[in-house]
Amino acid sequence: MGILDGKRILVTGVLTDASIAFHVARVAQQEGATVVLTGFGRLSLVERIARRLPALAPVLELDVTDTAQLDSLAERVSEHVGALEGVVHGIANAPASALGGNFLHTPWQDVAAALHVSAYSLKALAMAALPLMSGGGSIVGLDFDASRAWPAYDWMGVSKAALESCARYLARDLGPRGIRVNLISAGPLKTMAAKSIPGFGAFEGMWHDRAPLGWNLADPEPAARGCVALLSDWFPATTGEIVHVDGGVHAIGG
Repeated sequence: MGILDGKRILVTGVLTDASIAFHVARVAQQEGATVVLTGFGRLSLVERIARRLPALAPVLELDVTDTAQLDSLAERVSEHVGALEGVVHGIANAPASALGGNFLHTPWQDVAAALHVSAYSLKALAMAALPLMSGGGSIVGLDFDASRAWPAYDWMGVSKAALESCARYLARDLGPRGIRVNLISAGPLKTMAAKSIPGFGAFEGMWHDRAPLGWNLADPEPAARGCVALLSDWFPATTGEIVHVDGGVHAIGG
């Protein structure tokens, strides 16, 4: 008997089988959940990756900047499951000019794109899924510690700070509906998103030297398990929280 038995979970952000979201979907299924995935762009790629999950999971198209797709999301999800008890926000993106040490010269339109996709989309996704969450549930987003300025992370770091604030306000406003909103702040992982960040390699030595528990950049399992725990009923009174799954680096001084 798994901790997500009977729960229906919407997982966004699967791109490859290295994605944290993919492993969240995998562990969720292993813990008894029925999973629906969303993809953006190359949907056939997401469908191919989805076949590597323990059980078949439908894949729906979702561009979080497309109002029409957001407005139709609940109806499209309901073709596969009648309700949702959980939603995973694994979406983040920034134009190349917003990363890699170009902070002072990034134009507003690229900053706006990063904030829209990486932060505002948490609120947009929550509202899109809300009609299917009348019985309450859990929304979990994927974060990266925004309490400090990281090398090369630039406007994505600002976007993550906005994501953290957005999660707190959503926790405030959705709490009366029985919906919890929390974030998993994972340590760096060698995902497709990470590879697009110039200078990402600088994180490898930093985490190796500073994590009391150690940290494997190639292992998304700890972050996935953290997400699944927050999706379960084992945190019934926890909302607006950021749970660090980073080997302990956030707690250790430089």
